[in-house]
Amino acid sequence: MKPRLGQILILIFAILLGNITSAKSNSQEDEIAETKLANESCFKCHGQKKYFYYNPELDREIKKSMCPDRIIKADEYYSSNHRTFTCNTCHSDDYSNFPHSGGLRMEEKLVCIDCHGGDEDWAKYKFEEIEEEFVKSVHSTSYDEAFSCWMCHDPHSYHITLRTDSVLSNTIAYDNSICLSCHANIDKYQLLTDKINPNVLTTHEWLPNQTLHFLNVRCIECHVEIRDDIMVGHNIRPKEEAIHDCIECHSSDSRLMTTLYKHRVKETRTKNGFLNGVMVDDTFVIGANRNPILNKGSVIIFLLTIGGILIHGFLRIITVKK
Repeated sequence: MKPRLGQILILIFAILLGNITSAKSNSQEDEIAETKLANESCFKCHGQKKYFYYNPELDREIKKSMCPDRIIKADEYYSSNHRTFTCNTCHSDDYSNFPHSGGLRMEEKLVCIDCHGGDEDWAKYKFEEIEEEFVKSVHSTSYDEAFSCWMCHDPHSYHITLRTDSVLSNTIAYDNSICLSCHANIDKYQLLTDKINPNVLTTHEWLPNQTLHFLNVRCIECHVEIRDDIMVGHNIRPKEEAIHDCIECHSSDSRLMTTLYKHRVKETRTKNGFLNGVMVDDTFVIGANRNPILNKGSVIIFLLTIGGILIHGFLRIITVKK
């Protein structure tokens, strides 16, 4: 009876948990459906390369090309962190009128901290600390208010990958694309400066196996000041302070433990070095991946080999003398 009662309790718990999960999923789907309906008029123009409007003066429909910077891909938006937001959540209600007033472009845009700061629901993500780190970064100190959160994190498409995607290579590619959206795009780069956009491949010529590094680590691994208490470091340092020492990553005390792999491990450090199960699944970092059993085994084999050679030499000497 006891095992059967236990099984029944487990089954009831599973059903309740499943119902809760299903309810949450259905609730979010309903919310997104309502959002899509509210945003339909905006995406009718801003969701495609061409848009149409009726001109009463000419009494006919006009076809125009949408400015590339004003095109929002619906599939990316409804996969982003802000997918449940209506356009008017962030943009003025006056945008509901067409044609839009030119003065609306002068309105100050919201930034992350405007919504995420001072809110207990978001406190665990420490947005205030992230804001402080960003203000100290080379992006902020060099360009002041001209460089905002949105220069890196497009609010219409940004989504979390490190804590949600099980394939680490997807996170690396996505995060690096954020950096390259400026540093490999002269048009966007020169919105902030007249400097010639540096060639990323040329500036990283010193890096051995350049392609492998670009595919297996993120730019911020070497360019950000690490802080253990926030999700991702936002204090981007000047290029002169970028990491050039291989040992920083290729060691048992690798900085990758507090950057790229920090959300993949339950323990930040172990006395035996890297937690191999975390890294071997996705990549291999020479000097960082260590198996304590193999390490000890290799030392024992080495000592036995040396001992065997010494004993063999000693016996040969005795034999020759006789």
